[in-house]
Amino acid sequence: MNAVFTVIFLVSVAALAISAPQNALGALLSGAEKSLKMAVTLFCIYAVWMGISRVAEKSGLSGAAARGLKPLTRRLFKTENEAANENLAMNLSCNLLGIGGAATPYAVKAIGELEKEKNTFAQKLLFIINATSVQIVPTTVIALRAAAGSAAAADIFLPSLICTAFSTALAAAIFIFGPKKWRT
Repeated sequence: MNAVFTVIFLVSVAALAISAPQNALGALLSGAEKSLKMAVTLFCIYAVWMGISRVAEKSGLSGAAARGLKPLTRRLFKTENEAANENLAMNLSCNLLGIGGAATPYAVKAIGELEKEKNTFAQKLLFIINATSVQIVPTTVIALRAAAGSAAAADIFLPSLICTAFSTALAAAIFIFGPKKWRT
């Protein structure tokens, strides 16, 4: 995939250099500036949410949230592994709050625990849920829109909720009710 994007970039730069050479350097520098600004903004958003996640973990709040979601994770992922269920619950709660960057470490820990018991069904389902990720509050997208100067950054709330709920339900249904070979 990197090769494809590299070719697209090089062809675009060549086309710009031929069609408007006076704008080529300015466009490259402007694009680099915008990418750096976006990277720093994302870093700050993730740093805040990872910090909040760590405080919640240390204070026991994440454990309480995990206990509340454990019946769901036990039934949905078909595992009795307590460590896996706690990490699955934290992953789901982070995804529901739209902080996918904070959800990732919990998914990695959960996959490690599920690997110990050779639960490939749960691993695959976790991957599907993370890829589609129902978001009640898409905080990262709202923060990015606000950082970009949007007058109504939270307007994405309802469309995001509808789309993510539909995509997660559809993907999970296809996986669960699809061919048996997908689940093994």
